[in-house]
Amino acid sequence: MSERDDEVDLIIDAWSRRLPDVDLTPLDVMSRLRRVANRLARLRAGAFSAAGLAAWEFDVLAALRREEPPHELSPAQLIAATMIGSAAMTNRLDKLSHRGLVERRPNPRDGRSVLVRLTADGVTLVDDAMRGLANREAEELRGLTREEQATLARLLRRLSRDGEPDR
Repeated sequence: MSERDDEVDLIIDAWSRRLPDVDLTPLDVMSRLRRVANRLARLRAGAFSAAGLAAWEFDVLAALRREEPPHELSPAQLIAATMIGSAAMTNRLDKLSHRGLVERRPNPRDGRSVLVRLTADGVTLVDDAMRGLANREAEELRGLTREEQATLARLLRRLSRDGEPDR
């Protein structure tokens, strides 16, 4: 293993000996993305845990916090924002409500539905978690210049378009 090789290089080399007819160059990017995604998941879980939150709690609270005051959404809007099912959202809202981080109140425009509002404690907790996350992610990226970070973000944005045509 040379000083420039990493584990992905070794895996690609081994597979290229087993399947010499297969173009394995996409693994150069995708395998590294998977490894970075796994590292990012651990980093985020640590940042949220340090703030007293689970990742799923952060997702719900952050969706509410991004809204203009009074930081509220309907459960259906939260489901769309967090991409989870209705039963899971009900369970999550019950737990967050029990912790005093959100409150449910009748929807003044539709008495049959409710709105979920972030409480002051919820604001404090999610803001602390976001500050911690931003600091940890900045530390992870310290080896890249601002220009390199911008280039990487631009390339990842293109890659994450889910098959949308290039603009």
